[in-house]
Amino acid sequence: MLKIGVLGAGHLGKIHLKCIQQIPDYELVGFYDPDTDNAKQVETAMDVRCFNTLEELIEAVDVVDIVTPTVQHFACASKALARNRHVFIEKPIVATPEEASKLIELADAAGVKVQVGHVERFNPAFIAAEPHIKSPKFIEAHRLSLFNPRGTDVPVVLDLMVHDLDILLSIVKSPVAHVSACGVSVVSPTPDITNARIEFENGTVANLTTSRLSLKNMRKMRIFQEDAYITVDFLEKKTEIIRIHDHEESGYPFSLTLDLADGATRQITMEKPEIKPLNAIQTELERFYDSIIHNTTPPVTIHDGVRVLNLAYDILKAADTSYKKMAD
Repeated sequence: MLKIGVLGAGHLGKIHLKCIQQIPDYELVGFYDPDTDNAKQVETAMDVRCFNTLEELIEAVDVVDIVTPTVQHFACASKALARNRHVFIEKPIVATPEEASKLIELADAAGVKVQVGHVERFNPAFIAAEPHIKSPKFIEAHRLSLFNPRGTDVPVVLDLMVHDLDILLSIVKSPVAHVSACGVSVVSPTPDITNARIEFENGTVANLTTSRLSLKNMRKMRIFQEDAYITVDFLEKKTEIIRIHDHEESGYPFSLTLDLADGATRQITMEKPEIKPLNAIQTELERFYDSIIHNTTPPVTIHDGVRVLNLAYDILKAADTSYKKMAD
């Protein structure tokens, strides 16, 4: 059993605390939150010890779960790594690429496990779709959210788009060749709406749109490849796979038949993989435990998190450049 403590008891921190309480392999030692009023309420409501300082909590555990605002990630992770604690850190991994480079050095020196909380990797809809994704050519994603002041301390790219960037980099096995983007600030000092076009060296193109000013929530991704069109609805937990077969190969009696201009005949079939319900946050924390106990690579590594952050900053820079050109 590993002793674990949580840094941060806000909205997401409370969810982490509840999930850890459901994992028998962890001993939840306690949490730390600088907001004393909130900390007392959480301590009473959840029957979990509240530590007086961050340092006291780190000393008492084997694993530190960092669920603080992004701007505090590096400071918290640095202290935990300095004491050779395993670290689970929420997305985005840290606030800047400079902090990310330093964090890699600290993690290498500590020789411990670090996992980044890109939770959509554990979304059951994506888990069902992943085995069918092979060499995608075009990817389109929309991640739209109702306005919530929580998270507006960072651009929407770092708050929401990072989820899709992580999925994108996990399924496209090629370096990024070019990034173009535009963003609009409406109610926040940083962009609330951003669109990015990402081109990879292997020819794959992705078009991502993210907004935190939508009238409805949406988290959808469409993946086009030579043999299939795959849709993943991260919010509704649904996956559909549409395939085109040669007429004689489909084997589906109820498929749709297409007569093409060249005289050829194709059949369109739709598959709906079984979606097995699971708690994504609890699952990622369980997988982190497994990586520590069995000394294996965490499913979302520190390097994965840094690649996502660097791409996010490339998008921010491209969006800023587009504004400067418009102003000129």
